[in-house]
Amino acid sequence: MRLSDLKVGDKAEVTALKAENVIRRRIMDMGLIKGTRFKVLRVAPLGDPIEIFFKGLYLAMRKTEADGVMVCKVGDVGDGVPLSGSKV
Repeated sequence: MRLSDLKVGDKAEVTALKAENVIRRRIMDMGLIKGTRFKVLRVAPLGDPIEIFFKGLYLAMRKTEADGVMVCKVGDVGDGVPLSGSKV
């Protein structure tokens, strides 16, 4: 599943980065690496940009950048699953 497929309130964990080299390096430099859990906070009406929250950081990404981030969904809004801690 791609990060760009998630909806507001979804929680996920990064499984791979398949973006082009320049974008992948930029995303990794900001701390969004394999194993990082995050929550989708906002998605613009047309799906671009997408705002996520992880490790105390708010990050807005273009949809084209989010397409290169492969994720595994770990929870929905209000389910009580923490962003960090034990794996689901």
